[in-house]
Amino acid sequence: MHFVNLSPSDARWAEALPVLRELRPHLTAESLAAISAEGHSQGLRFTAAYDDTGRCVAVAGWRIVATTAVGRRLYVDDLVTTAAARSQGVGHALLAELERRARAACCSAIALDSGVQRHDAHRFYLRERMIIWAHFFTKSLA
Repeated sequence: MHFVNLSPSDARWAEALPVLRELRPHLTAESLAAISAEGHSQGLRFTAAYDDTGRCVAVAGWRIVATTAVGRRLYVDDLVTTAAARSQGVGHALLAELERRARAACCSAIALDSGVQRHDAHRFYLRERMIIWAHFFTKSLA
């Protein structure tokens, strides 16, 4: 397994977007390009995991943020492993890579939000020794 950082204009998005769409089906190439371009200046980064055959099997969107709650942390916006590669250690490897990056950046924590309906994902996060620390509230402005 190897990890690749994807810039907003990276041609490998053609391989990574279908994986990311398994979590975010509303994304199109155009909407992702716009989000990635705007988010990049805000610290948004994407890392893709490729298996030994060169196939993109997982994608993480993440950023390092400073918060009053925990100080510096690596926040994971998106973490998805393609359905065909689940339960093969891919998600674990990608999360471990993000943790390595967080430690290198002197972060005190790694954090993410997960939809309440994503029970399989919750089991994975708990196995990865993450804890449920807070409730996340949102209000649509649409």
